Amino acid sequence: MNILSQPLKGCFVIQPSTIADTRGIFVKTFHSARYSHLGLPTEWREEFYSISANNVLRGMHLQLPPHDHDKMVFCIRGRALDVALDLRRGKDFGTSASVELSSHNHLMFFIARGVAHGFLSLADDTIMVYKTTSLHAVTHDVGILWNSFGFNWQTTTPVVSSRDQSFPSLAEFSSQF
Repeated sequence: MNILSQPLKGCFVIQPSTIADTRGIFVKTFHSARYSHLGLPTEWREEFYSISANNVLRGMHLQLPPHDHDKMVFCIRGRALDVALDLRRGKDFGTSASVELSSHNHLMFFIARGVAHGFLSLADDTIMVYKTTSLHAVTHDVGILWNSFGFNWQTTTPVVSSRDQSFPSLAEFSSQF
C-alpha cells in the first residue's frame, strides 16, 4: 500500500496492496499499521456504499464541525471520476482535484476534513465504497453545487438529485474550516 500522489493538501491517491492470479484478484484496502505509518487514520466510524447508473453525479458533499470527517473512497465495480474540492480557508480554497477510480485500477482516494467530495459515474452499476472517521450527522451534512466551482465534469447533463441541485454555489459558501 503506497501513496501515489497528493493532489490537494492532506488528500492522497493510494495504491492498495493487490495480489492477482488465475483465480482473480485480492485487494487489501485497510491495514492499521501501514495506515499509521503513512499518517492516515486507523479508526473508521462508518462505512457505506452506493450503486450508480452511468452519468449519475453525486456531490459535492461534506460534514461541518464538530461532525466533520476524513473519508476514504474506492470503486469496486465500474468507473467513477472522483472529485475533491478544498473548502478550507486559505490560498487553496476553491481548488479542486480529481482521479479516476475503477474496479480495474483499484486506486483509493483519501479526502481530508474540510474538503467536499463528489463523483460522476462513468459506467452502469458503479459501486463506490466510503469509509468515514465520524458518524453521519444529518444536521451537519451540507454540500456545494456541483457546477459552481469551474470543474470540467466531462458532461453537461448528469443525473443529479434534487438535494444536490439545491446546494449553494461555492461563492455562497461560508467556510467553517
